[in-house]
Amino acid sequence: MVLLLALPGCAQVPTDPVARAAYEEANDPAEPVNRVIFAGNQWVDRNLLQPPIRAYEEYVPDRVRNSVRNFGRNLEAPSIAVNDVLQANFDRAWTTTQRFVVNTTLGGAGLFDVATDWDLPHHDADFGQTFGVWGIGTGPSIQLPLLGPSNVRDTVGTVAGILGNPLGFVQADAVQTAQMVGSGTDLVSQRADMLKVTDDLEKNSMDYYVALRSMYAQRRAALVDEGRSGGPTASEEFEVIEDIGPVTPAEPSIQDEP
Repeated sequence: MVLLLALPGCAQVPTDPVARAAYEEANDPAEPVNRVIFAGNQWVDRNLLQPPIRAYEEYVPDRVRNSVRNFGRNLEAPSIAVNDVLQANFDRAWTTTQRFVVNTTLGGAGLFDVATDWDLPHHDADFGQTFGVWGIGTGPSIQLPLLGPSNVRDTVGTVAGILGNPLGFVQADAVQTAQMVGSGTDLVSQRADMLKVTDDLEKNSMDYYVALRSMYAQRRAALVDEGRSGGPTASEEFEVIEDIGPVTPAEPSIQDEP
């Protein structure tokens, strides 16, 4: 945490919003190492993850995939509510709490999203976003083994999310089992949802590594802005990302050097 709090002073970070966004997208001093990890992640993704996930997308009915997605999302609700409170988004925290209660009871343990029909929309919130709302800078880009693009702030946020998940303190075997199953199904759902985005991005970008790094930085910056304003839902933000067009590197990468 001390390292995280010191991040804003590690480099001269621009104060202009546009310049700061560009700086954070390109802040990758460990790019050679990150590219090696990225290559390993790509091999795992293409050879081990994508084949079953593409079969899942093709052969599993939409209603079943929606239930899997709903189940994973519902288990994230307590952690989202905690971060809403930490961001002083109390209305959103109350909405998330109501969603969790409604979908856990009337929605069959979260398999059905009854709450959205009751004008209780889903949104995302996590500790990396909370740190950003508090004004903590992203720090350098990081490629996490198996998890993909991140940065120092969001990596610490990921650890905080694991340790600070309220469901993690519930010792009941049924809750622990549901949480493990939910984490796995949520990862499958998220990767399935992103297949079209990443397929288009890899096909249309000059440098897939830089394009993914840029997309991640833009998405996280938008999520932090959303947390600060209590603005549009993450689902609306995701729809914008799905419409992303051809992406080119915003700055020279090490592959472009002579």
